[in-house]
Amino acid sequence: MASAGIETFPNPRPGRPYEIETRCPEFTSMCPVTGLPDFGEIRITYVPDATCIELKSLKYYLLDFRNKGVFYEALTNQILDDLVASCAPLRMTVVGDFTPRGGIRTTVTATYQKD
Repeated sequence: MASAGIETFPNPRPGRPYEIETRCPEFTSMCPVTGLPDFGEIRITYVPDATCIELKSLKYYLLDFRNKGVFYEALTNQILDDLVASCAPLRMTVVGDFTPRGGIRTTVTATYQKD
């Protein structure tokens, strides 16, 4: 088991760069100011190196945000940091695309590129 409870498995095609996209269209967290739920979609796109993210553990990791009061910007960057720590990809992008609130839609994009 890796960082933040996110499990990984060996990349079945190491040495071949390929992209994996995972979407969580029913993501929920909590607004730290109002305590009301926030809804959105989390999109994760990455090129694996030695390991890939196991989806069941990713699902449970994302569900843990349901009762956490966190701003969109911090949330998106935390997910990126935790996933990079877990699977050490060649590159990764996490997009938090949140449902409009008060007529304002917010999308936050965080990226990582291995040196």
